[in-house]
This record gives sequence, C-alpha cells and structure tokens, in this order.
Amino acid sequence: MQPAVASCARPAEAPESNPFVTVRGRQLEVDGRPFFTTGVNFWAAMNLAVDGPEGDRQRLLLELDHLVELGVTNLRVMASSEGPDSEPYRIKPALLREPGVYDERLLDALDYLLAECGKRDLRLVMVLTNFWEWSGGMAQYVAWHEGTEIPYPAEHVWTEFTAYAARFYDCERCQTWYRDHIRTLITRVNGVNGVTYRDDPTILAWELANEPRLYPQSWIDETAAFIKSLDGDHLVTTGSEGEVGGPFLATHDGEHIDYATVHIWPQNWGWFDPFDATTYENAEKKATEYLRKHVDLAGSLHKPVVLEEFGIARDWSEASSHFSPDAPTTIRDRFFAAMFAEVEQSASGGGPLVGDSLWSWAGRGPTRGSSGGR
Repeated sequence: MQPAVASCARPAEAPESNPFVTVRGRQLEVDGRPFFTTGVNFWAAMNLAVDGPEGDRQRLLLELDHLVELGVTNLRVMASSEGPDSEPYRIKPALLREPGVYDERLLDALDYLLAECGKRDLRLVMVLTNFWEWSGGMAQYVAWHEGTEIPYPAEHVWTEFTAYAARFYDCERCQTWYRDHIRTLITRVNGVNGVTYRDDPTILAWELANEPRLYPQSWIDETAAFIKSLDGDHLVTTGSEGEVGGPFLATHDGEHIDYATVHIWPQNWGWFDPFDATTYENAEKKATEYLRKHVDLAGSLHKPVVLEEFGIARDWSEASSHFSPDAPTTIRDRFFAAMFAEVEQSASGGGPLVGDSLWSWAGRGPTRGSSGGR
C-alpha cells in the first residue's frame, strides 16, 4: 500500500445540529447542556468497517443501531493499529503497515465508521496508540526503530515486555512516527462525508494511548500540546488507568488535558479470583474505593473524569468456563451495577464523574480476553 497523503483542506463544516463536546468546570457539555457518556469500548469497530471479506459492514451497522437502542451515546474505538500482520497477538489487518504506510482499506473503514456514527449521534473517543501488544502499539514502534523482536507477554516475563514498550517514549524516531500518525488523522478529509476529522464533532476526544504506563510526564504534556496545536476544538484525554498506571494528578493536571480517565480491573489487579466467587465482595469494595479516590482527585483538579474501562469475567463452574459465551454473568452484573451506581450518583449530583464505558462490546461476535466480552 502507498503512504496516505493527509489533506489540510476543510471542505465541509460540522453540522450545526451536532456541536462539539466541550468542558465547563467539572462537567462535559454539548451546546451548553450537560453531556454524560453512556459508553462501551468497541475495539473492533474500525476493522468491522472494512469494505471487503476482512470486515463486516452489515454487522457493524446492526451493532451501532442496537447500541443506540440501548441508550449508548459514546464509543471508545481504536484509531490506530500497527503492523505487520505477520506478527502474533494483535488485531489484523493493521492500519499502519509500517511507519507512514497505511492500509488504505482501514483508513476508508475509519471514514465509514465516523460517518455512520455521526448519523446516529454517537460520539467517539479515538485511541491513538496502545501500551499493550494487542494492537501492535508502542512496542511495535520500538521494534520498527530497533529492528528487534518484541518480547510478547505470552512468551516472556511480563515486566520484560513493559520495559521494552516503554522505550517508545525516549525514542525520537518513534515519537516522530507517532506524531505523523496523529497529524494524518486530524487533517484527514473523510472520503464518505467530506468532513475533515478536526471539524467533525462526532469525535468526542483524541486519546493519547490506551493505558500508557512508565511514561515521563513530559510525554503527556507535550503530546497533548501537539494535538491542540493541530485541533483546538476537540477534547484531549490520556487513556490512563489511574494510579495503577502512573501519578494521576500530574498526568491530568496539564492545561491541554481536558478530562481525566480511570480504569478498573479487579481480576487483572489480583483483587478477584474468577475461580473463587467468595473473593468478589472484597474486590467490589476495593474497586469502589479506587474509583471514589480518583473522583475526588479529579474534583481537586476541577476537571471531569470518565470511568472508561471496567470489566470482570463471566461466572466459572466445572461445567462452563468463564470464557464461554454461555456462562452466566451473575458476578459481572453485580460489578457493572455497582460501578453504574457510582457514576449515576456523581453525575446526578453535579460531581466530576460524568460517564462510563464498559469493556467491551462484542455484540454478535465472540468475547475477547479473560475479562472482556459481551
């Protein structure tokens, strides 16, 4: 595939009926009215939007319509994935085949996704890279630069992978490639509706990365400032897990970070054992405490915060693995209800916790990951 050429033309204005999401104090707003994110992570959306056998546009439209029927207002989607497709443990096909070289089918797919979400008044958080391996992400940038092999977590010690991925931040060439990708998207003209991405209010926010870890504070602040230099209308956020991933206050205190994020993974963080249901009560208590702590911290920054990832496994039994879509969701239902209650209490009382986005939406497809799924 040939490198994508981004256009700086601005041929179409954003529709007046769909103004940008903005921030006022500790609240999100649209057209002067409070806006609350009722959302899902739909990590496969861009790939489903591919026009051809590797995608499934008919299914995508059914999923979007169903989400609207459920009252969903916000999708968190990958606006990045790094190849090559010969590498394991990741989304395929990748958007970036190599630095600066795009699979045009995926760019067209992103256009299509934005256009269809715009028709349905669904707002998108656009994730610009990933600390983890499942979309290539930062580790792939490092591999491109160094010509080294990625020490995938499935094959190596976990900390060996995280240290490798974190070399991304101090790699000047990696940062140039990453910023080139950001520029390509922000200045891209949508081939479906003619709207330049930076003019499209369907985009709720640009997100620096999915769950960045081990980053220098300068990377957060300088990347956010770079995005704002290209696009002063859209919000910018971090993709942070909260204090599990890094210092929450410093991460979100910068003038170019519009709202904070927090993720909660009781199983992944060792609070919950999916093979022992008796561990759930304490896990929920810890999750609630973690969330409330970060809501208070966001309040001290006078910024909104979104619980943008949270999940837990399906029920396990000797007859049914928690990976099975037929397994019950008793514990998951309790966990979701507890987190939804926290969001509702804060949002209804004017607090800084203004929305959520559960992990993840699979819809008519298979579940993904030990804690994800439908």
